[in-house]
Amino acid sequence: MKTLNLLCRTALPLLLCAPAVAAAQETSPPPSTGGEERTVDFSADQLTYDSQADIVTASGEVRMTTEGNRLRADTVVWNRETGEVRAEGNVRVVNPQGDAAYGDSIVLTDTLRDGMVDNMLLVLEDGGRLAADRAERDDGRTTLYRAAYTPCAVVDSEGCPRDPTWKITAVKVVHDPIKNRIRYVGATLSLFGMPIIGLPGLSHPDGTEAGGTGLLVPDIRISRSNGLELSLPYYLKIAPNKDATITPHIYTDVLPMLEGRYRQLTELGAFELGAYVTHSSRIGLDPLGSPTLDRNEGIRAYLEGSGKFQLDPEWSITASGRYVTDRTFLRRYDISRDDRLRSVVNAERINEDSYISIAGWAFQGLRLTDVAGQQPVALPAVDARFRLEDPVWDGNIELQANSLAILRTEGQNTQRAFASAMWERRSITGMGQELTLTAYGRGDIYHTSDTLLTPIEMYRGEEGWSSRAIGALAADLKWPFIGEFLGGTQRLTPRVQLVATPPTENLDIPNEDARAVDLEDSNLFALNRFPGYDRWEDGTRVTYGVEWALDLPGTAIRTTVGQSYRLDDKSNIFPVGTGLSDQFSDFVGRTSVKLGRKLDVVHRFRLDKDSLAIRRNEIDAVVGGRQTYATIGYLRLNRDIDPAIEDLRDREEVRIGGRVKFANYWSVFGSAVVDLTNREEDPLSDADGYEPVRHRLGIAYDDDCIEIGLTWRRDYETTGDFRRGNTFLFRIALKNLGLQR
Repeated sequence: MKTLNLLCRTALPLLLCAPAVAAAQETSPPPSTGGEERTVDFSADQLTYDSQADIVTASGEVRMTTEGNRLRADTVVWNRETGEVRAEGNVRVVNPQGDAAYGDSIVLTDTLRDGMVDNMLLVLEDGGRLAADRAERDDGRTTLYRAAYTPCAVVDSEGCPRDPTWKITAVKVVHDPIKNRIRYVGATLSLFGMPIIGLPGLSHPDGTEAGGTGLLVPDIRISRSNGLELSLPYYLKIAPNKDATITPHIYTDVLPMLEGRYRQLTELGAFELGAYVTHSSRIGLDPLGSPTLDRNEGIRAYLEGSGKFQLDPEWSITASGRYVTDRTFLRRYDISRDDRLRSVVNAERINEDSYISIAGWAFQGLRLTDVAGQQPVALPAVDARFRLEDPVWDGNIELQANSLAILRTEGQNTQRAFASAMWERRSITGMGQELTLTAYGRGDIYHTSDTLLTPIEMYRGEEGWSSRAIGALAADLKWPFIGEFLGGTQRLTPRVQLVATPPTENLDIPNEDARAVDLEDSNLFALNRFPGYDRWEDGTRVTYGVEWALDLPGTAIRTTVGQSYRLDDKSNIFPVGTGLSDQFSDFVGRTSVKLGRKLDVVHRFRLDKDSLAIRRNEIDAVVGGRQTYATIGYLRLNRDIDPAIEDLRDREEVRIGGRVKFANYWSVFGSAVVDLTNREEDPLSDADGYEPVRHRLGIAYDDDCIEIGLTWRRDYETTGDFRRGNTFLFRIALKNLGLQR
């Protein structure tokens, strides 16, 4: 509806030019309009004046420009007696935003506000088109008769006419500039040239404001758990900086569910709140995860929220929270597949040489083995770091202070605090070697209670207070060799690292954050191969490896491989199977190959140091381009870790997915996850070596103005009242238009 506003606004310069026509054909000042002066550029091939009829006529390539609005016509006629101004023949009007209006004629009255356009076509800057047999404006209100709107292309790639993918036709379209809305009378939606559905009462904002209240595009899906589902979002424009969406979900097999979402932008930041709520029955679970016969009916809900506020250039607050009333609600209603929900509030101060974080964390476990009372609450979690530039021997010093309190209602409670200092100096030797020297020192203090509530003994630590001191010295040497190879550049970089740490107390300290330890290429040269702070790797070791890189036109290959060796044969605290428990570690490596945008492969591996058996084999590959591609993922963890001390099981799985585009706008897509684990790999697994987890298959149509998709998904796992079976999702989205009232 920018159209008629545009025509009426850009007709004003035409009237302002009319008095100047009789005087000159060059730039002339317009008459005064309430004290406001406007400059009009005007030109024409011929100018005539009928003194008897008092009519001024400009003809032949008439052009007028004022305030960024441009008018072109074959003829402009001004009747000074009646006050009527008419532009005729190939009329084209362009506003500063780039919207172009075409018409056979434009007629204005002497009020300078009201007028009429015949056979109008408006080409919007975003590519949309609005056409009407006739358009008129009366007292600021614009009305189009027998109008049609489409954002779709009306010509093909060769410039030949084609029917738009979709369009809206209406008997009448009315623009109300006071309410800033466009309303349709007798509107019909046509899809691929066929009338599909009537749209009584259709309206939408006129573009002068960001969004407007109204209905959005619905979603349709079918699932075994809920039956046929229709979701119909309703958007509420509350203010320029706040809005909300209310979405009723209607099902054939269960009671409806209501979804709400609220967003607001403030002077300091933005936040968003969301909620799902319904009343339904849920099937309970026995200790083995099988459904029980007792049904529990009541309110089921999911709440979430997030936001960030910048208090000043350095301090900010980030918060996010998630809570659900039961384990299976998210999966039952296809909201999320997460099996653990995290909530956090974090205040951060960041500048060039320091970082401070004060946070609080809460967790909700949704897995069958999760016990609610053993889920941790971390409050507070404080981390502060400060960097000092070149204070000692051209090195950098980083100071760190950390504090953490973990609380559980039915589990072990732990409080921790430590302070550390690390000095690091990087230099390049005369032979081109990169040498990094590191000195690290840390002091820890712990307090723990209710240790017997932790079932794994090596994670408990000693009841009460405990402390320890940590120190480490390290030297890391890289020696890159660079040269030409196969028309490109290759780089070979041997690397050796020496780390020395005195004996460190570990078993008397509780282990909250360093449990899932595993040797891989990312931590091979780390000062501490444990993932957290509660465990520290002591002793003296040498780590060695080599990195190789090859860069050719359109091709990049990277590979690294390495191993570590402990200088003493004393036992250590690494569990057997992690690749670090013996004097020699396992071999680990990573290789990546990238061929332009057509192939991207990453392979990670760990080989047993004695038998060279594969303990970790992980492949991720993407083949193809943006429109047609395939993804392949394979993972096998064969670590044989004692299940009594490790909660990460061995696993083997394959993941595939892809999309194939055909016939310009059509594509088929799909994905699948298959569990290949058997009892030899994981004695606690019930899998038989080939157990599909889920798959997805769909077809989609996507052009410049519409998206249509049909997806079939099948889940093979039953969890509580979420039943295995099929889910069908149908989606249609008309670009540049929401069905708003």
